[in-house]
Amino acid sequence: MDPVTLGFILYLILILGVGFYTAHLTKSMKDFALGGQRLGPWVIAFSERASGESAWLILGLPGAALVAGLLEMWTVVGCISGITFSWFFIAKRLREATEEYSALTLPELFAKRFRDERGILRILASLIITFFFTFYVAAQFSGAGKVLNVTFGVTHMEGMLIGAVIIVFYTLMGGFLAVAWTDMVQGIIMIGTLVILPLVAFIEINAIPTVEFQFDASNLFAGQAGMAALAAAIGGLSWGLGYMGQPHLVTRFMAIDKASNIKISRRIAISWAVPAFFGSLLIGLTGYYLLQAGSMSYDGQVLTGVASLSDPEKLMPIMAQNLLHPWIAGIFISGAIAAMMSTADSQLLVSTTVLTEDLIGNFFQQLKNRFDLLAIGRVLTILIGVLAFYLAWQSTALVFEMVSYAWGGLGASFGPALLLTLWWKGISKTGVIAGMISGTLFTIIDLFGGWVTVRFSAFIIAFVAVYIFSILKPDNSSELNPN
Repeated sequence: MDPVTLGFILYLILILGVGFYTAHLTKSMKDFALGGQRLGPWVIAFSERASGESAWLILGLPGAALVAGLLEMWTVVGCISGITFSWFFIAKRLREATEEYSALTLPELFAKRFRDERGILRILASLIITFFFTFYVAAQFSGAGKVLNVTFGVTHMEGMLIGAVIIVFYTLMGGFLAVAWTDMVQGIIMIGTLVILPLVAFIEINAIPTVEFQFDASNLFAGQAGMAALAAAIGGLSWGLGYMGQPHLVTRFMAIDKASNIKISRRIAISWAVPAFFGSLLIGLTGYYLLQAGSMSYDGQVLTGVASLSDPEKLMPIMAQNLLHPWIAGIFISGAIAAMMSTADSQLLVSTTVLTEDLIGNFFQQLKNRFDLLAIGRVLTILIGVLAFYLAWQSTALVFEMVSYAWGGLGASFGPALLLTLWWKGISKTGVIAGMISGTLFTIIDLFGGWVTVRFSAFIIAFVAVYIFSILKPDNSSELNPN
């Protein structure tokens, strides 16, 4: 058995072992949804980062940088800024609100905060989360198919099936505890991949006398000027807006053992994000020069130029196989799988939890009385996984494109509503509903036809909607404790 295969199998045994172990610790919906709120700052920080950066960071961003070059620097800056903002302005207040209102999910927090007795907020938020997360999980399954195809020669379909079965299984078994602890392991592997691989690529480039790696600041706008250059920069920076509205990330803030530990987690998370994002960008940039020099091969053929790579999102595993010792390559390719698993499992978990806790637990009393909610949650995990797999199977979109769509939709639907709920006393239930609906609607309907990215336009429209409708129709809901 070759080292790459052996390393990958050992990694899978470790992950599945965590799933079996945490199954014994998962006894209630609070355990399943938030790990019983007993996880410390290191686990939460690594879990939030590993969940936040999926196949998109390991495959999508390097592939985009390979094609677009330094233009993707705006994406890197936007993402790091969004992560920092979210940890400073969302995390602590959300943890305090979670305790104040005894909420397990974001929809439940909104419902209790605004005394939503009719359940409109629960239903709307749960349906939006499930809709966009299905696309997001499908992107991770598609990414797994690509990595396993490059690494082991299995078909894309077989790779997706392997990834889907593993992810659904350990999410099903251990819930949040399984997800958080495997995220800790996966986050460590991911940061190793994103730091070491570009460094090795730099060394390889310097050893080629005909190649000189260089940064050209003019490429920051891909040769565009004026409004086109501004739109390009906003398109990258707008990724940062999505962080405060991602349910699978803000759930980490809700799950930490105590609000005072947020400061420790924040330092860890930001320290992880900076080298990880710049490393991902550099994989794409260095990969371009290595391909131009004909220094890499795939499937027995030498790759000569970007055009010789049929799918730019396969760059990272190809670089790992060409530049690293097989043992190291096996670990780092496991890092790519880790990125997908750590995000897909979190999204499966959140989707399952909101459907179980917020819909079935509140509106289907007979079903709740007949079956245990934890059992229902596990059945829904399988159903959502199957739906996401079917979508990945049928879709021809790149991982980058599917993640962009889901990320923008969730960020616009929940980001403005959550931010203003935590910081503005004048917000009303009507304003939150208007923000959720407009964020979803204007992600699906692109008003500007791609001139300005929908990640930006939908967020701004939703923010304005929350503000205007809160002014037009205020309510007397209990105010969030500002302390």
